[in-house]
Amino acid sequence: MANTQTVNRKSIVADNQRHGEDTGSVEVQVAILTARITHLTEHLKTHKKDHSSRRGLLKMVGKRGSLLKYIAKADNDRYRTLIKKLGLRK
Repeated sequence: MANTQTVNRKSIVADNQRHGEDTGSVEVQVAILTARITHLTEHLKTHKKDHSSRRGLLKMVGKRGSLLKYIAKADNDRYRTLIKKLGLRK
């Protein structure tokens, strides 16, 4: 399982990096959080009483919102491109 997550994370980083060495820009962080949120949402659909995972999901959603606010303030064009690319509705 860890191997597929590593491959998935590498592909997410490759798709969203701003330059060749970029692994931690806001775009990459938001894309990784979005993938984790999607995965955890599917988990919670089958495990409705998993409250600790639900808490983690809410923390990730809050962190992603903070990063999106930051990028919207810093560069609105990058923000619009990112939300369109990830399919977020803002």
